[in-house]
Amino acid sequence: MEKKLTIQDILSNGVTLGLKNFVSLIGCVVLYVLTCWIPYINIGTTIAMACLPLEMAKGTVISPTAIFDKKYFKYIGEYFLIEAFIFMGVLVGTFFFFIPGMVIAIAWSLGVLIMIDKGVNPLEALTMSNKATTGYKWTIFLSQLVLSVALMILFIIFSFIPFVGVVLTLITMIIVMPISLGMTAYIYSKLVG
Repeated sequence: MEKKLTIQDILSNGVTLGLKNFVSLIGCVVLYVLTCWIPYINIGTTIAMACLPLEMAKGTVISPTAIFDKKYFKYIGEYFLIEAFIFMGVLVGTFFFFIPGMVIAIAWSLGVLIMIDKGVNPLEALTMSNKATTGYKWTIFLSQLVLSVALMILFIIFSFIPFVGVVLTLITMIIVMPISLGMTAYIYSKLVG
């Protein structure tokens, strides 16, 4: 079966998935902020927040209380380990004139989701993420670039509008967060399934 991933598909499905889950995602953020000060619970909810695209990829509307699911707590060690690997890989890649760092960030962008979804160890998850994104790194990068450029244009326009521009910028940022998560969810569903 041929996987097909286009910039237009990533953007349009990202908008669809993001807006479909908009209220739930805002609920997740509110619950996370309310509980992030509680030791131990904050680690599990942080892992759950990182895995929101995984839940969105299933095609159903997520529940805000899903961030308290106990399944995320069993991956505490592995989560910190995979995040450390990603950080170090991107950091070292960035030292080689920035571009390798971006390539590594895209190649390993699905690592946490794969680790939680497939139950594999961090190194296997990063390897699987790299294999899944092979041949699609440019498409993923360009889709993220299109969203970023559109945001920058909006922010520049809003900067010329006193006070209302600040409000519009905040609203735009709130709307873009679910779209970005939706894009990741769509990429995951198409490349990993």
